[in-house]
Amino acid sequence: MKNILINSLLFVLLISSSGCSFTKKAYKSTTTALDKVNIFSVEEDIKLGKQVKAEIESDHKKFPILKESSNRDLYRYVRGLRDIILKKGNLKYKNKFAWEVKIIDDKKTLNAFATPGGYIYIYTGLIKFLDSEDQLLGVLGHEMAHADRRHSTRQLTKSLGITVLLNAILKDKQALEQVIAGIIGLKFSRSSEAEADEYSVRYLCPTPYNAAGAAGFFKKMLNQPSPPEFLSTHPSSKSRVADIEAMKNKLSCRGTRTNRDKYTRIKRMIR
Repeated sequence: MKNILINSLLFVLLISSSGCSFTKKAYKSTTTALDKVNIFSVEEDIKLGKQVKAEIESDHKKFPILKESSNRDLYRYVRGLRDIILKKGNLKYKNKFAWEVKIIDDKKTLNAFATPGGYIYIYTGLIKFLDSEDQLLGVLGHEMAHADRRHSTRQLTKSLGITVLLNAILKDKQALEQVIAGIIGLKFSRSSEAEADEYSVRYLCPTPYNAAGAAGFFKKMLNQPSPPEFLSTHPSSKSRVADIEAMKNKLSCRGTRTNRDKYTRIKRMIR
């Protein structure tokens, strides 16, 4: 049964890429089109996300998730920011994906990631690193865009292959570990990164917040001697700041709220 599914998916991919001429211009156009092909269904995104979530949350050594019982205010705060995006952001899979948020207690790691199906993980190191509420909203919006635009399964198919992802859906532990490692250090294509940056602005634009909040993160990264590994092949921070701010202007976003003082108080909750 699994081999039949793999062959069917390969057939879909071949059909999607057929009928093109191999002039230089046509080849560039086809490459762009294929970059947007996702041979996994939304339902498979959801199944894979559930398996990845279960594996992550069973490994307390690698992923020391903060207990909600002793960090209720911090969780309430971060989930409140998520809810702003869900309410105003017009996400395609708002009512289909889980959009669960968990905080990983690792103050040395500047990272956040979202699995297929909308499970979001934020490191305490990143929360401490940022300066204001709009910056965290911008990062959240960026990660939620990766999930909602279904970038992860598309990119993981390229980097790990169809078989690994299907095995992970079928609860194969080794495949799941490969997928988790892939998600945490996932190097998205430039087009996917640009789209996630754009949608981060789009999600915040209808709110009272500064819609270019994600630019604040990249401005801070300009001063870091060695950026985190997950940023190593991304477009430069400088160009992303310019693109995010240009998108804010293009959409005529009027929000200015940053809540810097409130955010400083929130960071003190992390010990």
